[in-house]
Amino acid sequence: MYDYDLLVVGSANADLVVGVERRPGAGETVLGSDLAVHPGGKGANQAVAAARLGARTALLARVGDDAYGRLLLDSQREAGVDTVGVLVGGAPTGVALITVDPSGDNSIVVSPGANGRLSPQDVRAAGCLFQSSKVVSTQLEIPLETVVEVVRNLAPDSRFVLNPSPPRPLPRELLAACDPLIVNEHEAKVILGESAVGDTPEDWARILLAKGPRSVVVTLGAEGALVASAEGVLRIPSVKVSAVDTTGAGDAFTAALAVRLGAGESLAQAAAYAARVGALTVTKEGAQVSFPSAAEVAAR
Repeated sequence: MYDYDLLVVGSANADLVVGVERRPGAGETVLGSDLAVHPGGKGANQAVAAARLGARTALLARVGDDAYGRLLLDSQREAGVDTVGVLVGGAPTGVALITVDPSGDNSIVVSPGANGRLSPQDVRAAGCLFQSSKVVSTQLEIPLETVVEVVRNLAPDSRFVLNPSPPRPLPRELLAACDPLIVNEHEAKVILGESAVGDTPEDWARILLAKGPRSVVVTLGAEGALVASAEGVLRIPSVKVSAVDTTGAGDAFTAALAVRLGAGESLAQAAAYAARVGALTVTKEGAQVSFPSAAEVAAR
């Protein structure tokens, strides 16, 4: 019996958000709205999203001993996440600088801070968390060698989910553990590199699958998603909503997918549920504050 439905290993940032009429070009200054500060970071976002959906969730991350670190810890605990794996100190808390335009699209610059100090040794020291977790999810806002160490510490029967954001080429050892690898169109092209032949997401998914992952999910924004495995490739339809802010939608999708896979659903079933969660997320401003509860998703 696992103690946790999901262990998230990843980043925790303070999101500093400014609304703009349009995002500035090179050398340009634009005026924006009042600054809003939200708890964020892909790891922290996924943990809160999973906990809101009712999953027993733990987070392994690192924050600074500062006001932003306390903000992040408070947010995790309020959502019901077990923060026993959150390490404090060593560097300032990571910060994401986010501009959001009227269509809801965003641009993000991240200062990793303490996230860059989450080390392979930290992963090895948290062995009890890995042995107690049904599904483990991570991203690339922490060092790549730390993510590789996550794979080496998985429990024998646990499932590994990776969203390689921000994208970079991945070692074969990491790709082989992914079940699934979750990418958007940009991430898919970066990881494929010169292998990115074909014009459709189905083409990219098949080529990615040939590189070693046990399964692949390609998210397509307003067009939904597609899933690919040895059983074939299947499109998952989108859920139509009016987008207000897309910040955190990908993290909510990944968390929901991981939770439903851990509950025994097929990849297609889990992706369809995750698409509903992601769609509900973009209807509100902010990241963690916009994540829906299981009841809200059921009512959709």
